[in-house]
Amino acid sequence: MDYKDYYKILGVDRNADADTIKKAYRKLARQYHPDVNKGDKKAEERFKEINEANDVLSDPEKRKVYDQLGSNYQQYRQSGGDPRSYDWGQWFQQAGGYPAGGARRRPGGAPGASTSTADFGEFDFSDLMESLFGERYRGQRQSARARDLQQPVQITLEESYHGTKRVLQKDGQELEVTIPAGVKTGSKVRMKGQGAKGARGQAGDLYLVIDVAPDPTYERKDDDLYRDISVNAFTAMLGGEVTVQTFSGSVAVTVPPGTSSGRRIRLRGRGMPKLNDKGQFGDMYLRVTITVPPHLSDEDRKTLGNIARNYGSD
Repeated sequence: MDYKDYYKILGVDRNADADTIKKAYRKLARQYHPDVNKGDKKAEERFKEINEANDVLSDPEKRKVYDQLGSNYQQYRQSGGDPRSYDWGQWFQQAGGYPAGGARRRPGGAPGASTSTADFGEFDFSDLMESLFGERYRGQRQSARARDLQQPVQITLEESYHGTKRVLQKDGQELEVTIPAGVKTGSKVRMKGQGAKGARGQAGDLYLVIDVAPDPTYERKDDDLYRDISVNAFTAMLGGEVTVQTFSGSVAVTVPPGTSSGRRIRLRGRGMPKLNDKGQFGDMYLRVTITVPPHLSDEDRKTLGNIARNYGSD
């Protein structure tokens, strides 16, 4: 029952915030993912440890328990204590596992006598131990409960727009999963019954944690998209049309006369599909950048010079 330092596993400080932990997990998960390290047992074990550490540290409640219990247990072990005789009651009393005043006494026992029958209420001691100290803690039995698992999956923004599929390898079998349109970074796709099996054979669920990769053209803000478009100076001054590519096809966009650089043009319903809201989309915002022709004839320069004089320094 060795103590596992989850902070050390993820390479973060004990005071690291949630965003730092998230970034560290993603980086390590990609580095040690089984698909990248096929046949590498050490990488596979490292990947499991990384997921185990993230499962605890990314959950505020689990992390609080880990910080309280884990550090006390580690100090006890370092002082030469036997894990089988560690006084867990001191922590459970603080955490509300049973009322102040000590353990529940056996029938006929002396009031206040401490016994091994302490009432931890609804607290599942075995699950706590396994979540903190990993698979090495089994005692004389396996946990009877199945466990959910998480696996990071990266997709492109275009795949997020249209929805996509991924094929996963599990126990020598290929599993195809559909990732719905509109998912964001942090969205979870559930694969029922594909998690870890418990002692009775039942299985938990597998959750694919989505990471949408940055796109070179579009910037996403919730369900809206932003992109830059180039408009030549004459179209900007006189008005006209430009063709803009979107994930749903090309669109003819009207540029109003007198458009200046930096102006935003809104295209309703051309943003990202809204997850779990079929047929609804965000908007797209076009940020105008004015371009000028690099070469002009002498006649064009003369004409533009006359126009410029008519409008003064403006």
